[in-house]
Amino acid sequence: MTTPAGLVTLTTDFGDGSSYVAAMKGAILAVNSAVHIIDLCHNIPPQDLTATAYFLAETVPFFPPRSIHAVVVDPAVGTERALLCIRWNEQWLLAPDNGCWTSLERHSAARGIEVYRLSESKYWAPAVSFTFHGRDILAPVAGHLSLGVAPDQLGRRVQEWVRLRLPEPERTSREVRGEVIRVDRFGNLITNITRGAIGDYHSVHVGGRNIPRWVQTYGDAEPGAVVALIGSCDLLEIAVVQGSAAERLGLGAGACVTVGQLEDS
Repeated sequence: MTTPAGLVTLTTDFGDGSSYVAAMKGAILAVNSAVHIIDLCHNIPPQDLTATAYFLAETVPFFPPRSIHAVVVDPAVGTERALLCIRWNEQWLLAPDNGCWTSLERHSAARGIEVYRLSESKYWAPAVSFTFHGRDILAPVAGHLSLGVAPDQLGRRVQEWVRLRLPEPERTSREVRGEVIRVDRFGNLITNITRGAIGDYHSVHVGGRNIPRWVQTYGDAEPGAVVALIGSCDLLEIAVVQGSAAERLGLGAGACVTVGQLEDS
């Protein structure tokens, strides 16, 4: 047994108000009626593993030890793909073996990663649907894990798992080249270029357009201004003050972004 946990979070692509989410909560509570369940997000774009990876990297590190995160974004549900229990930084993730969680491997907080392949069916629902492993396997396992069941009782430890290949910025002597990885609900263009990668470079171009102003925060420029700044996750983002950069520039995920030396440097 391990120390019981009082918190289980859910991240899915099921959509708000989904009966699937409600069913997962019921399956967790049927095992441990005292556990506290938090909805992290149910609006991950359908079957989008990359969006899931970025979302988890931006949220999981801020949770306390012994938190359990059940992640159900699973394009290959019903196939032979494995389901995993992952120990990460004194927290636990339950997820399909499709790489959706592996963005956390490179996080600065990552330490002591252990991965177990779920195989002990006595911790699952009595009947398992081919198309809803979130309800019938991951949810009951989350309940048992929250009660203190040791992960090595859930299945054997493994050394290999699927790793998701996320787009990486490229650096040359004159510029860093990356891309927009997502658009947030405000229309800000979030890139994969980190504060550390930018260094002394200054000029920003996105989708071939020059972004003339760097700011520290959105309030440092007048409404309607197009600006570049480092956001709360230490990533370069392009924004329109009190507006939508995605709409103004007509750009979205995949748009090319470069940060380079000033033309007169």
